[in-house]
Amino acid sequence: MMKKSLLGALALCLVTSTSAFAQTELQWWHAMTGANNDIINKLAADFNASQSEYKVVPTYKGTYPDTMNAGIAAFRAGNAPHIIQVFEVGTATMMGARGAVKPVHELMKEAGEKFDPQAYLPTITGYYSTAKGEMLSFPFNSSSMVMWVNRDELKKAGVAEVPKTWPQVFDAAKKLKAAGHETCGFSSAWITWAMIEQFSAWHNVPMATKANGLDGFDTEMKFNSPLHVKHLQTLVDLQKDKTFDYSGRDSKSEGRFTSGECAIFLNSSGFFGNVKANAKFDYASVPMPYYPDVQGAPQNSIIGGASLWVMGGKKADEYKGVAKFFTFLSDTDRQSKLHQESGYLPITKAAYEKTKASGFYEKNPVVQTPLLELTNKEPTENSRGLRFGNMVQIRDMISEEIEAALAGQKSAKDALDAAVTRSNQTLRQFERTVSR
Repeated sequence: MMKKSLLGALALCLVTSTSAFAQTELQWWHAMTGANNDIINKLAADFNASQSEYKVVPTYKGTYPDTMNAGIAAFRAGNAPHIIQVFEVGTATMMGARGAVKPVHELMKEAGEKFDPQAYLPTITGYYSTAKGEMLSFPFNSSSMVMWVNRDELKKAGVAEVPKTWPQVFDAAKKLKAAGHETCGFSSAWITWAMIEQFSAWHNVPMATKANGLDGFDTEMKFNSPLHVKHLQTLVDLQKDKTFDYSGRDSKSEGRFTSGECAIFLNSSGFFGNVKANAKFDYASVPMPYYPDVQGAPQNSIIGGASLWVMGGKKADEYKGVAKFFTFLSDTDRQSKLHQESGYLPITKAAYEKTKASGFYEKNPVVQTPLLELTNKEPTENSRGLRFGNMVQIRDMISEEIEAALAGQKSAKDALDAAVTRSNQTLRQFERTVSR
């Protein structure tokens, strides 16, 4: 009898101790690969080690569009993750997904976590906030488009100075081809982000009306201007002998730079981690090129990268864990280190000031390039950012038309006219959806 009582007490003790130490799992879906994937896993592991209540479980879900689409589909199926990384052009789509997301400003307030939106860099938070300044998602890996150059190969090709303007890029690319780079004079990842979205902001021309959608979903695309047509037609002409060589719609081709094949390559500043790990040559990142005959150019760049959205329908204790994780990510030392290792922007003012005061930028100017671009001039209606519904689909449409032009199937003007028409039709579909 006594033996049974002892066993029962032991069993109860085990159950009690197990439940007392049971961790609440928080699922985090992301789109990071290579060195950036390692950073995400390290952040999760460090948070998990810092406390015992919660366990963040990061899961790679494919490209940015794949990850966003998977998150929305999972919400509809009732098994969404707690946190999903969504690239910046998915912002309007997430805003329109009523009930599917938990706004960050509500999350932090309800969880009782210290949270001051003013502590974050305004160039970043403005993108992910309402007109009232209420943050909807948590800034995470913000970046901008920069031009990566292989100094060793430029020198071999007789290019004395790193190009600053588009005509200089075209000239340098021709010299690179003559010096042996037969498959690629210059190229770019993220063709629409580089050659339409950032290109427009950098030259202070509208991509669309209503401040590129930031002032209302009833926006209309305008990226078939004479300047846009001129630029695409130049790329079409240079594609014929691979002075320019198309590298696709996303960043899967970025190894063309780290391998040495393409000595001039436009890509995200967040490419830094992979460049640092894989490039066996003297590299640098410099501001995007511009046309010197365009008045006021260069203007300022706009942010890229992604933010963390909290999905709706979760329990209060789970939301409390997510809020604690966001507080953990905002730590000044952690943000400074993340910025310095990845090339992504520091999300807080304190992290930026700490990095600046340490002299890091003098030794590592590559990491400061996107910050210099973003703050080059006070933003205008054309360079505050973008907020278009169904932007994932719109990017694919624009890419299809650019690809048709590059393949010689359409003129640059016809391609951009078609891209604008198709994009506007998709914007109207989104507008009807969110107005229901």
